[in-house]
Amino acid sequence: MNETPVKQQSTGAYYGQAVASFGIAMASVAVGIYNLEVDGWVRAFLGIAALYLITSAFTLAKVIRDRQEVTQIVSRVDQARMEKMMAEYDPFAPK
Repeated sequence: MNETPVKQQSTGAYYGQAVASFGIAMASVAVGIYNLEVDGWVRAFLGIAALYLITSAFTLAKVIRDRQEVTQIVSRVDQARMEKMMAEYDPFAPK
């Protein structure tokens, strides 16, 4: 039972949509902060908070992806060990 896992890849359109969506969201927040009728220090605080939120989101996405990749590698190794044991097992061999 040797199954090669299919490598999942995003399409170009999906990647483009994700990048465009991120760019639009970031630009919208920047324009919103710029057009607020508040002091400069409030704008600066909101700008730094937005940047912190963006970097935190990227970090969280990376951590989740890394954890998922580790889980897949461990399960593949365990599956290969089990297949090897089953292939070498002979129920009719004398004990």
